[in-house]
Amino acid sequence: MKQAVIEFKNVSKSFQTWHDRPESLKTVLAQMAKLQFSSSHRDQVTVLENIDLQIHRGDFVGIMGRNGVGKSTLLKLISGIYRPSHGKILTHGRIAPLLELGAGFATELTGYENIFLNASILGFSRDLVRRRLDEIIEFADLKQALDQPVRNYSSGMLVRLGFAVAAHLDAEILLFDEILAVGDVGFQAKCLKKIDELHAEGRTIILVTHTPEQVEKFCTRCIVFNQRHIVQDGSAQDGVRVYNELFAGA
Repeated sequence: MKQAVIEFKNVSKSFQTWHDRPESLKTVLAQMAKLQFSSSHRDQVTVLENIDLQIHRGDFVGIMGRNGVGKSTLLKLISGIYRPSHGKILTHGRIAPLLELGAGFATELTGYENIFLNASILGFSRDLVRRRLDEIIEFADLKQALDQPVRNYSSGMLVRLGFAVAAHLDAEILLFDEILAVGDVGFQAKCLKKIDELHAEGRTIILVTHTPEQVEKFCTRCIVFNQRHIVQDGSAQDGVRVYNELFAGA
């Protein structure tokens, strides 16, 4: 039996949203001067509800669903960025998330300096980064741009650097959130090839994507989300079929 490296036990995640809340202190003071006070209230929005899920060592899981169904929230719960509102999450193994452009980068530092910073944020040592530095630099293929502050980087360059760092560390679990939708087609293909190689080494991969072809070609499993719940969890082919049936016309 495969070992579960990620377990969700009856997990829900909700957020508080405010309505008619003053946008600034200036607005509040103006209302006080006129003795006019707008009432504000907050609602609780549940993004994921009562999720039970196991992901096993060596799985390559495609996560699909339309925007706003909780795919990115799921990855942030796995990586510890968010805490569940209810339920329990267990993870076993080091995680390397690539979730948002520029996350873990300091804009005033150079690309070279950010390689070490990003790796340290993920919990990896400078010694490991030094051993992998040539591979990271070669894969990112940013040439002289590594000596520039990352505030000057395009979105595609940020993806190159972030992916190169995440993919060359000794993480057992890698999370990718639609990052490959940014950048040139050639680099996307290079990233997908690298992800496939990492999976062949036994890594656990979770890929959020809206591209059915990626799921069918690379994933061993597909989970489809809709309206806060898992509506399909099975083979890549079945997941793509359900996704197309639900959202092809949306």
